Amino acid sequence: MLAGELALGGVKVRLLEERTDMPNITRAFAVHARTLELLDARGMADELLPRGVPVYEVAPPGGTTINLRDLPSRFAMLLIVPQSGTEHVLQTRTDALGVPIDRGAEVVGLTQDDEGVTVDCASGEQIRAKYVVGCDGAHSTVRRLVGIDFVGRQYETHILLADVQLTRAPQETLSGVTNERGVVLMIPFGDGWFRAIAWDRLREQAPLSEPVTEAEIRDAFHRIAGEDYGMKEMRWSSRFLSERKQAEHYRAGRVFIAGDAAHVHSPLGGQGMNTGIGDAMNLGWKLTEAIGGTAPSWLLDSYEGERHPVGATVLRMTDAFNQLVLGRSKAQRFIQTIAIGALTRIPHTKRMMAGFLSGIGISYPRAARGDHKMVGKRMPDVDCGGTRLYELLRAGKFVMATTEDVEVDRTDVVHAIHRDPSVPAAVLVRPDGYVAWADDRLATPWHAAAAIDHWCRRPGQK
Repeated sequence: MLAGELALGGVKVRLLEERTDMPNITRAFAVHARTLELLDARGMADELLPRGVPVYEVAPPGGTTINLRDLPSRFAMLLIVPQSGTEHVLQTRTDALGVPIDRGAEVVGLTQDDEGVTVDCASGEQIRAKYVVGCDGAHSTVRRLVGIDFVGRQYETHILLADVQLTRAPQETLSGVTNERGVVLMIPFGDGWFRAIAWDRLREQAPLSEPVTEAEIRDAFHRIAGEDYGMKEMRWSSRFLSERKQAEHYRAGRVFIAGDAAHVHSPLGGQGMNTGIGDAMNLGWKLTEAIGGTAPSWLLDSYEGERHPVGATVLRMTDAFNQLVLGRSKAQRFIQTIAIGALTRIPHTKRMMAGFLSGIGISYPRAARGDHKMVGKRMPDVDCGGTRLYELLRAGKFVMATTEDVEVDRTDVVHAIHRDPSVPAAVLVRPDGYVAWADDRLATPWHAAAAIDHWCRRPGQK
């Protein structure tokens, strides 16, 4: 995702990928509404939708059902899609943009100075770049090489995963059972395969090195749910311990980290890949500006300032779900169940939880007290004279949306007329779909230019 963002902005980018192939094994499978909006802002959502299975209702552990149809989004759903499908869509984009992908490239060293970064590969090749971003996972080599601490802990309860085929598939799109014996979930990929997930209290201390057999996963479902759905074939399985860790910083000089390299957490809530794609969308246009010479001095630091709090909130939320579902104390689980159940019965807090789970409610802090209340929030996909605003974002540029024509003397900014009364008369939308500036009054050309220059300076402007 990040390589595509940079290439879209005209940046010469090289992607080093340690894997030599693209395995057809799914780790992440939940694509939330806000992620679908971000993909739509780059023309990829409609390609991904047919690859997945939409889910319109979810129930947080201990809570009441949340109807995702109520989300104020064109994508009011949770899309279950194999990670391989999402990767295929993303790689198709990078291929079209001409991004070279070096497969089998292992990074073993990294040094930086005031002018750039030198990357050492195991092959002996040295690569020189202005910036480096480590998107290399929980055990990030880049994070280690620049000395960023990864703080947190490992959960004690093992999780069993298996991709299986069924002879008695559940009628519900998402099928799960939680009780004193553990938790099981069955999730369809839409291609005849299902992801079976089990937190089995009877087997939670089995050695991580012990292979997960078809008999073990079937037995876990029998004891916890009373049903194994007729599992008949298993193509892959794993036993792992999830972690709750976050990098203390997302930047060290000219080196950044994103995705699992910056944050890992419980898989409950399906937030991991979505948070990583959000990181990439936030950082991509900022690096593009920095390399193009139009970034104000503070812009690159705003990546950590905006995304680190989001990562921290995701860790807190998923940890609460994890403790609720897998906590060893029955009293603790009971109290948390009562609390979450009560919260999800209050319309306001239920909307807030739906907003954060889906990503629709994620926002960034306003820089100044006098900023409009919409600044930092997700921009709605308003109609702009027959074209949706998120279609106008596909060039990767800022969009100035106003209720009447305002002269905008910038070729690097898209100008559009909107007629939505719920949106201010003038709104400057960042390339990642968040509001940079807004005014309830129609902006003068001077005010519009000043708002743009604050975020994206003209080339050569100090």
